[in-house]
Amino acid sequence: MIRKITVTGLLVLVCACKTPKKITEHRLLNDQTFLLSEISEDPDYGLTPEKPVEVGGVKEKEGPLNERRFLNALAGPEGQQISYYRAGSCCAVKSKNGFMGMAMLDNYRVSWEGASDTVSIYINMYDRGVLKAPSGFTIKK
Repeated sequence: MIRKITVTGLLVLVCACKTPKKITEHRLLNDQTFLLSEISEDPDYGLTPEKPVEVGGVKEKEGPLNERRFLNALAGPEGQQISYYRAGSCCAVKSKNGFMGMAMLDNYRVSWEGASDTVSIYINMYDRGVLKAPSGFTIKK
C-alpha cells in the first residue's frame, strides 16, 4: 500500500513539474481580422524567411484565412490602408506541423499609398506564434 502511494505521489510530482506546452491564442477583431496589440522591435520579424509570422491554422483548414486575417490587421507606417497580394510560396522551413517535418512559407507583397516599393512579408500557416506587426508597419484601427 505504501509503495502504491509513493509511486502515485511521484507520478503526480513529475506531472506537476512538467512545463505545459505554450499555446498561443489569436484573438479576432472580426471574422476577417486578427487583433494585434504591438509592433515588433525585431527588424527581421516577418520581413525575412528566417523569422516568419506564424499565423497557424493549417490543422483547422484556416491557414490561408489566417494569413489574410493577419495582413488585414496591418496599416502602413502612418496608418495608411495597405494592399497586398500573394506572390507565391517559398522557403522551406522546419515545422512539426508540416509534411515530413517541413513546410513552405507564403510570401505576400504589401504596399500602401506613398510607398516607393512593395514590402515582402513571410507567413507560416503551419505553426502558431505570437502575432505582432512587423517593423515599419502600424496596426489598423
